[in-house]
Amino acid sequence: MIMGNDQTYRPGTDEVVLAVSLELAARKWKVALHDGRRERPAVHTVEQPQAAARLQAVLDLIEAYRQKWSLPAGVRVVVSYEAGQEAFWIWRALQAHGIECYVVDPASIPVERHKRRAKTDRLDAIKLVINLRAWLRGERDRMHVVHVPSAQDEAARHLMRERGQLQKEVLQHLDRMRKLLATLGCWEDVAHRAFAERLARDEVRCHDGTPLPPELRERLLRECERRAFAAQQLAVLEKTRQASVPAPSRARSDALARLNGIGEVSASRLALELFWREFSNRRQVGACVGLVPQPYDSGESQTDQGISKQGNGRVRALLVEMAWTWLRHQPASALTQWFNRRTQSTGPNRRARRIAIVAVARRLAIALWRYLKDGVIPEGAQLKSS
Repeated sequence: MIMGNDQTYRPGTDEVVLAVSLELAARKWKVALHDGRRERPAVHTVEQPQAAARLQAVLDLIEAYRQKWSLPAGVRVVVSYEAGQEAFWIWRALQAHGIECYVVDPASIPVERHKRRAKTDRLDAIKLVINLRAWLRGERDRMHVVHVPSAQDEAARHLMRERGQLQKEVLQHLDRMRKLLATLGCWEDVAHRAFAERLARDEVRCHDGTPLPPELRERLLRECERRAFAAQQLAVLEKTRQASVPAPSRARSDALARLNGIGEVSASRLALELFWREFSNRRQVGACVGLVPQPYDSGESQTDQGISKQGNGRVRALLVEMAWTWLRHQPASALTQWFNRRTQSTGPNRRARRIAIVAVARRLAIALWRYLKDGVIPEGAQLKSS
């Protein structure tokens, strides 16, 4: 029996598996179920308004089709859904019910290359369940499974992400006030601690010494209040952040911070965002941060497409920043010397240096992974004095 365009069912050759895919949306979910014994999957819609009720509706559908298709009571049930705004709570809920679940990278699912192709939630659910069955048979190129962090590791990320968001908000308020004042030729130092008090006393003047328009002054006062509130939240977070980091992540952060060129904040971000998971080899580290090259070599066409840019963009940007800092504070390290050799003949060509620093960032990520995993200090690197 032919299923779709690329799968043939051979009775007795495969383990009976009830494969289920979820196509998630805010108002409703599409649920596709397939046991490999029929031509087309069954597709249903669940649209309960509450998350728990909607998940229970999925479990009820699985049980109903297990009975309808006369599957054994202990049949293997495998659920998959694409990573997105729902994150991993569905994975954890299904695991709690004893159901095998996989979270899929949406960009890894093959799609047709026609200029115009049909795309609906129903078709996406069917495509996902067919790819899931193929993946379970060993066709690993059908989709890539996302590593799911523990609930503690996922929650700990909010510490550094909120810190970055608060810092950004403070800078946005300052920049907005600076630009508003510039429209009247006023070049006041809005970052000075006395600026808000002077503004409240109406001592801030335009370029010609006239008072600010009342509407603008009131807006700037509100901006100062919002900026002060964000700064206060940031200060509170800084006091409690380090103590709130889980012990395993804190140990990794402390180990990273012992290296010259790596500060406490960068070490914490790297420990929480990247090194929460286990890697088997250096290729996995490079691929996880999206710093591996993506060549295009087809026929007579050979093009370097740059890096893949897959994975966590925050970590990728952090590693590039850390690579520049590493060059400054670890001049005797093998990484710095490699960078100097690669760029010594480029002269003022800044583009060559920007390309080389990406390679340094990838090598630095691998070196730090080995340092945390095996205790191997990066070649030529210096530790901070006690």
